[in-house]
Amino acid sequence: MYSLAFSILFVSFIILTLLVRFWLASRHIRHVLAHRSAVPAEFAEKIPLAAHQKAADYTIARTRYGLLTLMVDTLVLVGFTLLGGLQWLSLQVFAVTGPGMWYQIALVGAYSVIAGAVSLPFDYYRQFGLEQRFGFNKMGKGLFFKDLIMWTGVGIALGLPLLWVVLTLMAKAGDLWWLYTWVVWTGFQLLMMVLAPNLILPLFNKFTPLADASLKARIEALIARVGFASRGLFVMDGSKRSAHGNAYFSGFGASKRIVFFDTLLARLQPQEIEAVLAHELGHFKLKHIVKRLAAIFALSLGFLALLGYLKNQPWFYDGLGVNPLALPGQSNDAMVLLLFMLVLPVFTFLFNPLTSIGSRKHEFEADAFAARHTDARDLVSALVKMYEDNASTLTPDPLHSAFYDSHPPASVRIRQLKLAAQA
Repeated sequence: MYSLAFSILFVSFIILTLLVRFWLASRHIRHVLAHRSAVPAEFAEKIPLAAHQKAADYTIARTRYGLLTLMVDTLVLVGFTLLGGLQWLSLQVFAVTGPGMWYQIALVGAYSVIAGAVSLPFDYYRQFGLEQRFGFNKMGKGLFFKDLIMWTGVGIALGLPLLWVVLTLMAKAGDLWWLYTWVVWTGFQLLMMVLAPNLILPLFNKFTPLADASLKARIEALIARVGFASRGLFVMDGSKRSAHGNAYFSGFGASKRIVFFDTLLARLQPQEIEAVLAHELGHFKLKHIVKRLAAIFALSLGFLALLGYLKNQPWFYDGLGVNPLALPGQSNDAMVLLLFMLVLPVFTFLFNPLTSIGSRKHEFEADAFAARHTDARDLVSALVKMYEDNASTLTPDPLHSAFYDSHPPASVRIRQLKLAAQA
């Protein structure tokens, strides 16, 4: 009875999610199309009509592409769960590995290979179809597949030991395995904040010290004013893959480093670069990074506690197309991990706006911080250039934006900065 009720609930949430996402996408497309013919008045002097229309077309193409991948992902989800895909896969893996830890690891690996194979054509089209059509793709096919192989290797090198530890805790750590797993997971995330900028990302991109002496002096003066300790200023060769630009800092403690995309440096003036960096530093000084990490760790603790409960509930397996009594091997731990990973996004999707509200609040605060430490007009001009260069639409549907976007709409954000400049 519980199994059937959970199946119905799961299907209901899938349908609800699809309806909401298609409705939001259709609103977004109609809204962008309705404003495609003219640049908004506040941007008319700075952004050409051709650039505005390119942004509209790019936004619509990406939204439609997102609906296509949504449908494929939903079919894959239903295939793996309600249609018995994971049950069938577990039998095939067991026939090769036999019982034990290797069966569980191989089951997760087999699922990952199948899911990756399904997504590969869509990733390829996004890069060499969608991104290339709008002039953003800068990588060749050789680099695309080299990245794929290298990221797969990194994922195996890091993910396999973590998976082994988690499965071992699930099997041997008793009823509080989920708490110990949370400690391991939290430690792993913090470790990655150190490893990623220093060991992993340099495998894919070249990071060179900022050579422009005058720009370096300007940035170091800003860093000193706001009290930020950095390990160094670096330029990343982002142009080898994409025409999009950005700036960020990574790591924590003594490992913090500031990174500029070479595409950003080529486009912005020194005072605009300083203003953009001031915004990013605002996130750090206002403790947005710490708050986000705390929220992530708290949510992960809650989700792992929920998983600890679901692990021992037969209706959770049965309701998702898996008969735990028919599973081979000595444990269902790998299976419950996969099931939980698959269904969690379905049940949490409707909470997206809550995340967006918090993120937007932080963006406004970081903009205000930048306006206090640099000229707000420089950040405005930098944002206008970045919106144009990244083909970000200036006229998103308000409801779609509120649901998905981590940043406020361009017009709202720039209006606030202009008020700050006049203060």
